[in-house]
Amino acid sequence: MSGIEVTTVVSAAELAGLLADDQQPVVLDASFDLADTGAGERRFGELHVAGSLYVHLDRDLCAPKTGGNGRHPLPARAAFARTVGGLGIGPDSRVVVLDAQGGPYAARLWWMLRWLGHAHVAVLDGGLAAWRDSGGAVDAVPVTPVAREPYPERPSLVATVDAAAVLRRPADTVVLDARSPERFRGDAEPIDPVAGRIPGAMNRFHRANLDAAGRFKPAEALRSEFEALLAGRPPAAVIHSCGSGVTACHNLLAMEHAGLAGSVLYPGSWSEWSADPARPVARG
Repeated sequence: MSGIEVTTVVSAAELAGLLADDQQPVVLDASFDLADTGAGERRFGELHVAGSLYVHLDRDLCAPKTGGNGRHPLPARAAFARTVGGLGIGPDSRVVVLDAQGGPYAARLWWMLRWLGHAHVAVLDGGLAAWRDSGGAVDAVPVTPVAREPYPERPSLVATVDAAAVLRRPADTVVLDARSPERFRGDAEPIDPVAGRIPGAMNRFHRANLDAAGRFKPAEALRSEFEALLAGRPPAAVIHSCGSGVTACHNLLAMEHAGLAGSVLYPGSWSEWSADPARPVARG
């Protein structure tokens, strides 16, 4: 078996090495477009990493929306365990996830697999573009997974908090919002009905984790940037948030990749928080 570590981020060259191994990884493409929810799947049908499978954010990675649980609520763990088993993934599987949008949807899937207790999962750095640039094999051939039993119940490798915990969080705990600065300030809100942010939150636009080529910055650079932002706070004092619990996972992944493990996710994020008019809102 290849000695390549499959935990946070892998390069296109490392994915090629994994695919050449006897125990090949399961490769999942989570490409998505919030403005056109079918676009990622259509593009996958036209071109994808050879042998990969498609995972749809709304259909495969979310529970039904109620109007109060956010735009991308987490499914029940048992339901997601069935989805993961249906993709042919078991505790012994190595999994590499990717998207074509800079990693936010792949990061959500990475986090969810860890939420299920699966340790051997990493995001393809640079996604589909990096794979193609490296000369990796692509095609449009559909693949039928060899389904397995639902993923067995295991302790989660990540932690979450709900809106009540965010509201009563200790003074030394920070909410780190991954949305764009204009959405964070409340200057514009193209997606959710209410503009603004959770009072006391700080902003780290998830795209700040990437370099000009769309790859993750070196781990040392990410560590320096996050440590400066957190000003002495430990990772466990960080609650990640965004619009709906998706791009927040990008910041969480970047911190893990930088060796700053232990931060937590608020899955409902702004779309859930702002659905209750009794919760406070900050702007400006």
